[in-house]
Amino acid sequence: MSAGAAQSVSLAGPAGRLEALVELPAAAAPRLAGIVCHPHPLHGGTMHNKVVHTLARALRAGGAASLRFNFRGVGASEGTHDGGAGETDDALAAVDWARRRWPEAALILAGFSFGAVVAIRAAAAAQARWLISVAPAVDRVNLEAVQAPGCPWLIVQGADDDVVSPEAVCGWAARHAPQARLRLIPGTGHFFHGALHRVSDCVREDWPAALGH
Repeated sequence: MSAGAAQSVSLAGPAGRLEALVELPAAAAPRLAGIVCHPHPLHGGTMHNKVVHTLARALRAGGAASLRFNFRGVGASEGTHDGGAGETDDALAAVDWARRRWPEAALILAGFSFGAVVAIRAAAAAQARWLISVAPAVDRVNLEAVQAPGCPWLIVQGADDDVVSPEAVCGWAARHAPQARLRLIPGTGHFFHGALHRVSDCVREDWPAALGH
């Protein structure tokens, strides 16, 4: 596989095969591996979503191999939508695949909207070294019983999001993720139209020192 070229792979998931794409950085042996989770499957969310693509490319620019995948029932992935619980298991299956593929790499877990909530649900069990939550749908999926991860955590939120309430995200973060770095992007809606570079900037600027860059 050449650096920068996306390669299609198939992962063993708990509900069947999961369709995925892998992109490698320039380094021959990636020291980081980033898993990116996509938005809601019942509202058109796939691993080809532009915010997911932006996150994968931002991680690769920082030296990480990136893996984005389709949740169960999306694209060529087998199974049916499970409201978040099964999708969390899918994310952990992707983590297991990445750990086998790059056993020496530190793990970064990221997601957008519904995918951000799935990443939050999976982060503690995955023992992620960094969690990136973009417009996490905390007002749509119950996270009250979820164990917060102890790793560095970046939350990126559009200040004019009309899908996921910025007030709900800020309030939830204050109660449940006070350690997280919250970046509000003014004048930006849920899908970051015209502002995808701002998402990349947040990832680059908030990259934890412990991971290097």
